[in-house]
Amino acid sequence: MTTEKDVAAWMLEQFNASNRIYQESIVYKIKRLFGNEFVFKNANGNYGISKGVLKHFRDLTEGKAIWERGSRSWRHLRDGEEYSGRQKD
Repeated sequence: MTTEKDVAAWMLEQFNASNRIYQESIVYKIKRLFGNEFVFKNANGNYGISKGVLKHFRDLTEGKAIWERGSRSWRHLRDGEEYSGRQKD
């Protein structure tokens, strides 16, 4: 049985294979590959990644990944960039 940790580990693989992963595309891949229990539909009718999966993904990427709110994506820290928190505008 697939767990939230398994989905987060898969997200980490996708993240490490590229410079950036976009929430909009990764959420549909999670839904298709792992099932509806790892995603939810928000008030606007858009899919989001479950909080449990995001918590495990955050644990796996702490100090390595930045969430860019504008592009709704996670990216790797750039060379010389200091980690000053999880989110950038």
